[in-house]
Amino acid sequence: MTEPLASPLPPLRIAAVIPCYNEALAIGQVIEAFRAALPEAEIHVFDNNSSDDTAAVAAAAGAHVTHVALRGKGNVARRMFADVDADVYVMVDGDATYDLGEVHRMVDMLVAGNLDMVVGARVDDERDAQTYRRGHRFGNRLLTGAVANLFGGGFTDMLSGYRVFSRRYAKSFPALARGFEIETELTVHALELRMPYAELPCRYLSRPEGSESKLSTYRDGWRILRTITRLFISERPLAFFSIVAGLLTLGALVLVEPLVVTYLRTGLVPRLPTAVLATGTVLVAMLSLVCGIVLNTVTVGRQEAKRLRYLAIPGVLSVVRYGRGR
Repeated sequence: MTEPLASPLPPLRIAAVIPCYNEALAIGQVIEAFRAALPEAEIHVFDNNSSDDTAAVAAAAGAHVTHVALRGKGNVARRMFADVDADVYVMVDGDATYDLGEVHRMVDMLVAGNLDMVVGARVDDERDAQTYRRGHRFGNRLLTGAVANLFGGGFTDMLSGYRVFSRRYAKSFPALARGFEIETELTVHALELRMPYAELPCRYLSRPEGSESKLSTYRDGWRILRTITRLFISERPLAFFSIVAGLLTLGALVLVEPLVVTYLRTGLVPRLPTAVLATGTVLVAMLSLVCGIVLNTVTVGRQEAKRLRYLAIPGVLSVVRYGRGR
């Protein structure tokens, strides 16, 4: 007697998560594009306390709408990953500037490669010079290069708001940022846990007529730069405090050089306050290095805990092969 066939595994649960603030003119277009390109996805719109009809338009288009009172894209991302339960998450801004034609390919790339993140790297459609301004592109290259130099990785568009995540990424991401610096955190989280990731070029489109960008070039650029610095200190404390110790030591050597020359020539130390300052500077440098060593031990333990949390969640390919109960 033949054994009964095992029941087929359930399909992947795909969730489209869309952060929105005053995007009534664009959100309907984004939902429609998702339905056309990825009809199996469940669409969730997270309205960040909009003052226009964003929530009503999204609800009328059939999306699940969640209101997030705390202002800022980072606060919205925290709610998205906490509230939505799925195997694959597709995050895209609600301003209709990302071409969703490649979204199925991005999901397939995530699953086939058992990846944790696929980033849609923006490529200007060249229809409007204001779509992806030269200053924004320069700032993006500058900040992306800074992250690459500090944390490694080969991203070309770290600040893209168009990404596909695995469940184990979403449920292991702490989301500490409040605003547009969330993309920096998303990138560094993947690099610090050495997650498999990929990039796929996608067209960057003009905003619908009448809608306005919420990005403040200088204010948000400064916040992103501060976030990179904060993450460098918290994730690479030994490197950061070693740099501080090196600079302090170099400054002490500059201060003490004429004193040493005078002492060797005359046997006297005529500028005692300068000698005391140089000695104190070296002591601070040594203290900085010790702080880096101690904090590095703490950081390694924290990274191990995050890694264990990450490993406790099945990868997307495991869900495809074995189901969710592995």
